[in-house]
Amino acid sequence: MGFPGTWMTESESMVYRVVPKCACSTIGQIMFYSDHGRFFDGDIHDSKTGLHKWAQEESQLLIETNVKQHKSYSFTCVRNPYTRILSSFFDKICGIQRNGKRYRGNLVPMLVQKYGVEVGGDDGKQDFDQIKSFRRFLLFARDTIRWKKPMEPDIHWSAMAGHISTFIVNGGRYDQIFFTEHFNDGMLNVLGNTQQKHPVDLTKIPRFNESEGHGPTRSHPVEDYFDDLSKHLVWEIYKRDFQLFKYDFENPANKLPLGEIDLDEVHAKLGD
Repeated sequence: MGFPGTWMTESESMVYRVVPKCACSTIGQIMFYSDHGRFFDGDIHDSKTGLHKWAQEESQLLIETNVKQHKSYSFTCVRNPYTRILSSFFDKICGIQRNGKRYRGNLVPMLVQKYGVEVGGDDGKQDFDQIKSFRRFLLFARDTIRWKKPMEPDIHWSAMAGHISTFIVNGGRYDQIFFTEHFNDGMLNVLGNTQQKHPVDLTKIPRFNESEGHGPTRSHPVEDYFDDLSKHLVWEIYKRDFQLFKYDFENPANKLPLGEIDLDEVHAKLGD
C-alpha cells in the first residue's frame, strides 16, 4: 500500500501526511517555499515538480525509504470534524471547482435526485435551504462510509483517523500532529524542528485556502446545522476522530480541541 497522501520536501527536511480539508494547501506551499524560496504558482495539489508526492511514481522509493527509516521530521494536521464536514459540503458539493465544473461529474446530480440535496442552482449562487440540504448530504456521507453505497467514500469527508492510520500501519511514525485551529503554533513547532533552505516567516505566509470562493458562503453558525439526528450521524462517522484528536462532540459551537493529542495513543490505536 505504501504511503498514499504523503508529501516530502525535495531536501527531505520534512514529511507530511496530507489530510484533506485540514490546511493542506497552506502546509504544502510552506514546504515548497522552504526549499525554493517562492510559492508554487497555482494550487499546490497540481504541482508535479518541486515537492515529492506519493502520487508521483518517481518520488515513491524516496518517500518510502525516508519514512521507514524515520530520517525526517514527520507530521500531520487535524481539524474539528463538524467544521470539516461543513467545509466539504460547501466546497465540494455546492461549489463550482477550479475547472469550471461540478466536483466528480455526476455526483451532485445524483445527490439532488436521490437525496433531495439543493446546491444553489447551476452556478451555486442562488438561495437555498442550507441546513436542510446539508443534513441530507450528511446522510449520504454516512451511507458512503458505512456501506460504500451509492459510492465509495470521498477523501474529503472520510474520517481523519483513516487517512492518518495508513502512514502508521505501513511503518511510519509521527513526530507531531497539530490542530488547524492552532495552526501557527503547530507549524511553528514543525519549522523549529527542521532545517529550511529558505527560512519561513509564518507571519508573512498567506493562507492558501483553495476552496475559498468555490461555493456559497455559510449563512448560519456551525451549531445550527447539527440537530440531534445530525450529531448522531457525525458520531457514527467520526467517533475515532473526536476521541483521538480531543474535539468536543457535545458542543458543535466549540471548534477548539478540549486537550492535547496523545501521540502514543494515536500510534497504538491506529497502528493495528
